Amino acid sequence: MQVGVFVPINNNGWLISTTSPQYKPSFDLNKEIAIRAEKHGLDFLLSMIKLRGFGGKSEFWEYGLESFTLMAGLAAVTEKIKIFATCPTLIIPPAFAARMCNTIDSISHGRFGLNLITGWQPPEYTQMGVWPGDEHFRNRYKMLDEYAGILRELWATGVSDFQGTYYQMEDCRVRPQPTGDMKIICAGSSDEGLAFSAKWADYAFCLGKGVNTPTAFASNNERLAQATAKTGRDVSIFVLVMIIAAETDEEAFAKWKHYNDGIDLDAIDWLADQGAKDTHNTTTNVRQLAAPEGAININMGTLIGSYESVARMLDEMAVVPNTGGVLLTFDDFIEGVEAFGTRIQPLMKCRQGIGGA
Repeated sequence: MQVGVFVPINNNGWLISTTSPQYKPSFDLNKEIAIRAEKHGLDFLLSMIKLRGFGGKSEFWEYGLESFTLMAGLAAVTEKIKIFATCPTLIIPPAFAARMCNTIDSISHGRFGLNLITGWQPPEYTQMGVWPGDEHFRNRYKMLDEYAGILRELWATGVSDFQGTYYQMEDCRVRPQPTGDMKIICAGSSDEGLAFSAKWADYAFCLGKGVNTPTAFASNNERLAQATAKTGRDVSIFVLVMIIAAETDEEAFAKWKHYNDGIDLDAIDWLADQGAKDTHNTTTNVRQLAAPEGAININMGTLIGSYESVARMLDEMAVVPNTGGVLLTFDDFIEGVEAFGTRIQPLMKCRQGIGGA
């Protein structure tokens, strides 16, 4: 099972709380995380893109870097670990995205890949005058289908004359072509999103579920398997989970309680309001993000406990069919990556023999 880090490109990571670690994103912070992750033999780094935060007392995600340029920088200071940026397809034309990918492919010597998103939070785009209207919720995967096809064509041939409903190419040339095998990730878990992943993606990104219920995400894998049965492609799941670990289970749960004591309800109300905007897709992962019971960390699966307990739960995830990897977040990323590499990974059966100095 691959292990990656969902690097903190926005402030405060993924805890919507005033009592969790408070910090602003920076290249230096993410560089330190990347170097430590590579040292410990982790497989990949992925950054999201968020163009507007949720406000509240914690100003959650109000401070954010840009994904392509951050990952280009991290590609230049690493040697082995794979690098994935996230592309906001509503504002970056496919041919320009292809050229940026080719550039980072050159910087990374073939280690780069791309996460494609359609956009689900209108204020990110209305603030710049580029939101296409709520019909986007109905059309977004039709647009993304054309987008991915253009990317694949340009990466394969360097030329596109694609004529579609949403994009029209005219002798569009993007060279040099990438040297690496450019992998695509998609985070959609709606029926339309999974159908897209089955057609175009190499990995489908889904949220874990619950607290210390490591295999509760298995239904996502089953739904993806049904979609890939129609396309005949091999697509595996990357599962997003948060790790809160300590020497003992009691210490780890004490941290979790402390973070929950400072939950930023105003920011969570904003998330819930935005998550309800899409009335077309009833199976979208945004509904899970905004569910009230676990909104403090956007309802990603959470593994809380001693280093031994967390290692055991990660091993349980690894045996769920079609699980390609886990994408990790932490309450404190520097301490968390180091503890994962030195205390958790050595105890994992599925990661035996992996790790650096």
